[in-house]
Amino acid sequence: MDLTNLFDGNFAVIGNFPYNISSQILFKVLEHRNSVPCVVGMFQKEVAERIAAKSGNKTYGILSVLLQAFYDIEYLFTVHEYVFSPPPKVKSAVIRLTRNSRQNLNCDEKHFFTVVKTAFNQRRKTLRNALSGLFDKTLLTDSIFDKRAEQLTVEDFERICIKF
Repeated sequence: MDLTNLFDGNFAVIGNFPYNISSQILFKVLEHRNSVPCVVGMFQKEVAERIAAKSGNKTYGILSVLLQAFYDIEYLFTVHEYVFSPPPKVKSAVIRLTRNSRQNLNCDEKHFFTVVKTAFNQRRKTLRNALSGLFDKTLLTDSIFDKRAEQLTVEDFERICIKF
């Protein structure tokens, strides 16, 4: 669905998102980030924790980096399963995404998305091994490639894409 035809100007995204498609909804929000200043939603708790996770955390992943590049994320509260009827088998959580001041990345956005996704698709490997198909071997000698994807901040990923 082309959201630009539905809304004139900025719009907020608010909802109790279906857990099986919540990631796809958030990728759509990223596509329209310049028109979406705020997202408030209930997600499966593990997804919400992943989105709000900071670098160095095992739950930090692709969605964490890509969303945090353009949004400030707040984990607001947990919603226990017993408040629903019938109760689901999982806990939920409400998070808020507020558009930050970053209008553009300091590197090619497509390259940034590819590097982040490739790094996390092989998250147990060092970046040197995970990203070997994207960078020349001589560039991979830099010490930042000794780290794993979850150890890098948004800015670190951006620096990799600028520098290499």
